[in-house]
This record gives sequence, structure tokens and C-alpha cells, in this order.
Amino acid sequence: MFGRLFKSSASRPAEVPSDRVVWAIGDVHGRADLLAPLLEVVEADARGLPTHLVMLGDYVDRGRDSRGALQLLCEIEARGRVQLTALRGNHEDRMLAFLTEPQIGPSWCDYGGRDALASYQVASPAGRGDAEGWTQTARALGDALPEAHRRLLGGLSSSVEHGDYFFAHAGARPGIALEAQDPEDLMWIREPFLSDRRPFEKMVVHGHTPVDQPHIDARRINLDTGAYATGVLTALRLERDTRRFVQARAGGGSVRVSVGPPACALAGARG
Repeated sequence: MFGRLFKSSASRPAEVPSDRVVWAIGDVHGRADLLAPLLEVVEADARGLPTHLVMLGDYVDRGRDSRGALQLLCEIEARGRVQLTALRGNHEDRMLAFLTEPQIGPSWCDYGGRDALASYQVASPAGRGDAEGWTQTARALGDALPEAHRRLLGGLSSSVEHGDYFFAHAGARPGIALEAQDPEDLMWIREPFLSDRRPFEKMVVHGHTPVDQPHIDARRINLDTGAYATGVLTALRLERDTRRFVQARAGGGSVRVSVGPPACALAGARG
């Protein structure tokens, strides 16, 4: 699968250290059916160099199987064939907040929380103003969360770096050093990050903002291909200065894994 690698036209492409292979996977949003085959590919690839997997956040909400997506991450972490770093997306942030702040339940459910609750077989109140009902729902979700899911959610990171790459859920605020970024921006930012042209110290790999195809330019790579709506979940494989996109696509009652199109001319440019 990995014989034909993306080559850079730049004189100094971004690189990951030579002692590892790094994978990143975009926003899952409850599509455990798409995540499972991508994780199989990642584990099958973990036969030579140590393999690191960065999950970019938003595992829950909107899709049918938030519980299943978290379970898959717990299982790959437990098997230990790859080193997992799971980042905290804004949807995990709201799910965790709901456990202690039931009053945010209506707003969380407005953008997908109801689907996450259903995956844990927890019913949500019919009325937005049912304070006692939302309190009971938060308690029921807490009771339904397996301990492994609690540990995973409690250990989510804001960002991680590998060589010339910086991974965060949403992106980073231009004009601020990556090491000084606000965790809220790392989870929530869109503008001015998306349109600003100022480079960062490293290439930023992110999700959060859905795109039809993986976006790649001189400063950022966006892997959120809207899996919950499009049936396409995107992964990125990095080894030294090479890149390859791999996608799981649902269609015709099955899921197939395929290699994405060639990168654009800026694919190797350093951010």
C-alpha cells in the first residue's frame, strides 16, 4: 500500500523523526464503522519502526456509534502495538462538561450530543427546560460510561508534536508561538487560523472544519472530511519527509479503504 509515496518539491520538506512512523486520523464523529478498518491498516503497518497514532479529536456526537468509536480507541491502546495520543476535540469537551454541568445538555444536544447519548442507551429529556430531567440524564450517562472510556476521555491531550509537525484538533492562533497556544483555541478556532497566511514554526495538522478533500498547503493539513455526513474518514501517514493519505469510504453497504489522490505541489513545504 505504501510503495508510492508523496514527494516534496520543496528543498526543505517537513519531516518526522527517522525513528518512527506517525499516523493521524481526522474527526470520527461516531463513525466506528469507518474507524475500525483504518485502525486495522495502522496496526498492520506497525511492523518495523515504532508507530505513533494521533487521533485529532471529535470521536463522539452526530454519528450513530460514539460508544463504539471510543471503545475502538480503548482497545488499540490496550493492545499496545501502536502508541496512541488522543487529542481533545470540542465535542469531547462538551460531553465531559455535561457530566458536571447538566444545564448545557440542550446546547450539547443541538450539535450532536443526543446521538452520543443514544449510543450509550441513555434517553434525553423531551423539553429543553427540564432541569431535573437533564440532571438525571447526566447521571445516567456517567453511570453508562465504562471505566476504560472514562480513562481515555480523562487523559486527552491538547496537542502533540512529532518533528516538524504540530497536531491539534482545530488549529492554532496566528502570531502566537505554538508552545504558547491557548487550549481553547486548539479545540475551537477556525478564523483567523484558516485564512491567515503567516507560517507557524511547524506544519499544523488539524481537523474540526469539514472539507470535501484533505486540505494541504504550506502551513497546515486538514484531515476532517466530514465522516458523519460524507461516509469518508481520512488518515495521514508520515515517514521522514513523505506523506500519504488513506481513506475509509462507506458505500453500497460496505466500507473500503483506499489511497487518496496525489498531494499538491506544496505538499512538502514546511509550515
